[in-house]
Amino acid sequence: MQVDEATVRRIARLARIRISDAEAKGLEKELSGILDWVKQLDEVDTSAVEPMTRVVAQKLTMRDDVVTDGDIADAVTANAPLAEDHYFVVPKIVE
Repeated sequence: MQVDEATVRRIARLARIRISDAEAKGLEKELSGILDWVKQLDEVDTSAVEPMTRVVAQKLTMRDDVVTDGDIADAVTANAPLAEDHYFVVPKIVE
């Protein structure tokens, strides 16, 4: 896939990167090469590959869902400008 100068400049603008004319010409070749390499990956048959979240298969350990640090609502809201019944009180912003 070929990337033209207009596409390079658009990508640079979206990335908020200022590039010179010389850099734009160089980036055309680099981005085209990267996209050609990615296109080669499309040719690989991955139909027999299972989706995975990590390279090494690992079973997640299960643990009981218990509260280990609770009953401190007074301490949490102690520095709040306004608090009521252990909740932060904030001004209404939606009408």
